[in-house]
Amino acid sequence: MAAVSVVCARNITTKALQLRPAVAIAKIPMRDATTASDSPRNKTFSVYRWDPDKPGDKPRMQEYQVDLNRCGPMVLDALIKIKNEMDPTLTFRRSCREGICGSCSMNIGGTNTLACISRINQDVGKKTKIYPLPHMYVVKDLVPDMTNFYEQYQSIEPYLKKKTEVDYGKEQYLQSIDDRKKLDGLYECILCACCSTSCPSYWWNGDKYLGPAVLMQAYRWMIDTRDDYTEERLAQLDSDPFKLYRCHTIMNCTKTCPKGLNPGKAIGEIKKMLATYQGKQAATA
Repeated sequence: MAAVSVVCARNITTKALQLRPAVAIAKIPMRDATTASDSPRNKTFSVYRWDPDKPGDKPRMQEYQVDLNRCGPMVLDALIKIKNEMDPTLTFRRSCREGICGSCSMNIGGTNTLACISRINQDVGKKTKIYPLPHMYVVKDLVPDMTNFYEQYQSIEPYLKKKTEVDYGKEQYLQSIDDRKKLDGLYECILCACCSTSCPSYWWNGDKYLGPAVLMQAYRWMIDTRDDYTEERLAQLDSDPFKLYRCHTIMNCTKTCPKGLNPGKAIGEIKKMLATYQGKQAATA
């Protein structure tokens, strides 16, 4: 009898599942292809433009009309459409189109984000404004100069360092599952610089303050159990108070991170580690 009940229940479930797609399809309004092509949904994109190769050229905002019916859903789709079909001189960075490489970071509608994962506001009456990342030198149009940012990243030596002699390529550095979990929320950083360029402290002291992205990566290597240079890394940050302590916990970095990471928390953890390190140094002095 139990077996019969199970069979009946399975039959009912199967019938219900068979009916669901038909009901769902019936509720979806079908749009005629001819109507869509005859009724363009033009949206205005106002894009920052500046070409250093043009003598006397000054920064300006240039507007483009894009038919959303003939464009992908993301802001990067609109920029590519503008470049391919309207203005080949428009310059911007892009690569993966999947929120992984960090190339297309820019300021869209007042927020630092990635163009490839930023959906176009479907309100055609509302203009979308696009700028390069704020408070950075501009190479051209939407392309910021990342030289200082990458030099700061290089300064923290973002790689494993061992004090014992290592035969590279012939052995693995094993790590427990719990120790590996400590790196979650840190290693996913794609160095897009959205967080650093949203930080007022980085705007004011970008030449000395390392910024949220670089400091979060510094913390990532400090807590990696396979690394032997934690104290040396702390000493490097302790050598100049501007490197770390320009952070005033404004938390713009965490709010704007397109990957949902928390650089502000990582910086707070570094400060605690550095306080412990300074206490040890004072005790042995």
